[in-house]
Amino acid sequence: MHSERIEFSGHEGSALAARLDLPEGPVRATALFAHCFTCSKDIPAARRIAGRLAARGIAVLRFDFTGLGHSGGEFANTGFSSNVADLVKAAEYLEGRDMAPQLLIGHSLGGAAAIKVAAEIPGLKALVTIAAPADPEHVLKNFGDTLEEIRDKGTAEVSLAGRRFEIRREFIEDIEASSLDAALPRLGAALLVLHSPIDSLVDIDNAATIFQAAKHPKSFVTLDDADHLISREADAEYAADVIVSWSSRYLELAAEPTPEAVPEGLVRVAEADPEGLRQDVVVGGKHSLVVDEPENMGGSDLGPTPYQLLSAGLGACTAMTIRLYARHKKIPLEHVDVEVSHNKAHGEECEHCEETPDEVDVFRRQIRLEGELTEEQRERLLAIADKCPVHRTLHEKAVIETALA
Repeated sequence: MHSERIEFSGHEGSALAARLDLPEGPVRATALFAHCFTCSKDIPAARRIAGRLAARGIAVLRFDFTGLGHSGGEFANTGFSSNVADLVKAAEYLEGRDMAPQLLIGHSLGGAAAIKVAAEIPGLKALVTIAAPADPEHVLKNFGDTLEEIRDKGTAEVSLAGRRFEIRREFIEDIEASSLDAALPRLGAALLVLHSPIDSLVDIDNAATIFQAAKHPKSFVTLDDADHLISREADAEYAADVIVSWSSRYLELAAEPTPEAVPEGLVRVAEADPEGLRQDVVVGGKHSLVVDEPENMGGSDLGPTPYQLLSAGLGACTAMTIRLYARHKKIPLEHVDVEVSHNKAHGEECEHCEETPDEVDVFRRQIRLEGELTEEQRERLLAIADKCPVHRTLHEKAVIETALA
């Protein structure tokens, strides 16, 4: 993933700071991300979710609402309605670049704004809310005793997430006048509700209200023990994976061109965590997975290692080859499974490693065959395992050609 820093005009003309996270390959669809109340586009959850979507070929625009982060304008002059208007402006900016958003993601109050605006975004296919309140007025609970001071004096400073913000009476009135009751039944897009049952800021009853009010298609997934900001890396990764898997059912993903010289499609690998070792892998523009290393190797252990993938390729190819042979020869094979382990061994310990004195890679493969098979049939199936293409590639010579992009 690489990010493009951009600006576009907000609802009242101020420049809004944004990042357009782009995939390494062609853009297959575009998403728009709305951050939580008084947060910014750069919170860890937003970055991680954008990164996983970009790895899947989906560009993501995340921006700071008016008066927050690096955006212009005065926060004191904003309200829920202005957030909704900023989202409309963001969607219009993307449409102007021929990247009209198909997916809209809103976190916390940004989720409420996303619900409110969903029906106004042409071509929107899917909407995701994360820890969103069912009523924008819910945010007023954060103001405590200061709420009455704002009503009486017209303005007051409120401490939110360790920072001081000026809140005016107009903000309170705008929030109180806002409602999602009319918007929820007419979203015009599939809905995914993500919420944690232990969210201490927006309780999970809000998720139930949103889910029940919306029409199908709709889905609900619990974020288990995640906090409101989805601050833990594993929770953000899980949310991102769920969004990627769920949204692919509804988005109209542009086909990724396949070079004629690459019949199985390109495999793209992009660094997902510069401080660790995690990699995002997209295969042929259709399938995605995470590759990592164990924690004792400097990774996060959020995916298989490269050697485990290599072993998986050998095991899968072995099972496929045996099945195809059994099917062709009408051998009554009911089931096959393959266990593969990888290790290093000294050359002299390996019977078939020729005369190299160095360490060699040893893949130990154990094949289990089920069915009413004769001994001869079992031996034939065992022998055919060595004919699997991946086995032959690993056992024989391969050429790796490398060039800078």
